[in-house]
Amino acid sequence: MPTLQAETLVTFSRELFTRAGVPAADADVVSRSLVDANLCGHDSHGVMRVPQYIGFIRDGKLRVGVPLEKMNETPAMYAGDANWGLGQVQSYRMLDILLPKVKSLGIAAGTMKQCGHIGRLGEYAEWAAKHGLAFMATVNSHGCGKRVAPPGGTEGRISTNPLCLGAPTPDAPLVLDIGTSSVAEGKVRVYFQKGDPVPEGWVIDHEGKPTTDPATLYTDPRGTILPFGGAQAYKGFGLGLLLDVWAGGLSGGQCSRKEAPMPGHANTVVFLLIDPQFFGGSEHFLQEAGTLSGFVRSTPTAPGVQSITLPGDPERLSKSMRQADGIPISDGTWSLLVKLADELKTPVPVV
Repeated sequence: MPTLQAETLVTFSRELFTRAGVPAADADVVSRSLVDANLCGHDSHGVMRVPQYIGFIRDGKLRVGVPLEKMNETPAMYAGDANWGLGQVQSYRMLDILLPKVKSLGIAAGTMKQCGHIGRLGEYAEWAAKHGLAFMATVNSHGCGKRVAPPGGTEGRISTNPLCLGAPTPDAPLVLDIGTSSVAEGKVRVYFQKGDPVPEGWVIDHEGKPTTDPATLYTDPRGTILPFGGAQAYKGFGLGLLLDVWAGGLSGGQCSRKEAPMPGHANTVVFLLIDPQFFGGSEHFLQEAGTLSGFVRSTPTAPGVQSITLPGDPERLSKSMRQADGIPISDGTWSLLVKLADELKTPVPVV
């Protein structure tokens, strides 16, 4: 399994994007976002997406160098059409629009339709926390996901529709970034590229039977991912259903639908930013967040448990380790990157 330092991987990814026609500044934004996901341990949202994004650009499903176009705007909100642009690029453009709004009014919301895959939502919660803001976000697959079947069903009806919540604290921020399915689709794709079976409880086949074969999600007749919640999966599916409505309905985009194709290359997006200063006060918010975090960390641990983990801890631990030791890339992902580099006449870094 190849291992590369983060900056080497950023440089390699950026060069692949620029040779595929992406403007240099945009290529840097996307590359750093993907590599940051790898650093945080979320390889499903990392450089494995480079061949996918470039494939969508080649097919005309994603466009480069396009603006974020205003559909509607008030002092507290912004609704934009991303014009099928690269998701990370358009997301930061919208955040730059929302930041002065939330600092002026205490709350700001933004939506986008026709936006490329925006990556790891936790990245944007971390950005918000650096500005002292609470954050909530969700996306859907612009009607194309249909990866998750309702409890008792055998065909997918919604995408994996994540929910992200973030809050600053006196120390590291709290960042909860979860899919409403048992696992993100990208994590199944990682196993598929490795040729390894997925853990039990992730996937069912087209007859509704449990399987550990990740290929069932990508070959016909297609299987689906289970909602989270186990025996109470209706909770995970219900949450995913409502988030699909929020994302597709509020953005002016699409919710999951029968006629939409399976391959999802885009998101509809909802961001909500809150400045605690306009509510109970920033100092009070940070004090309470810090007190609660410390109280939870002080929980007595069961035998064999070394410490209590809070949302955001696993990503910070992974980042610390991978910044020091390098980022391991699966052989399947690396072979796709090398193949793409050969096609684009891009030098491959020494592993």
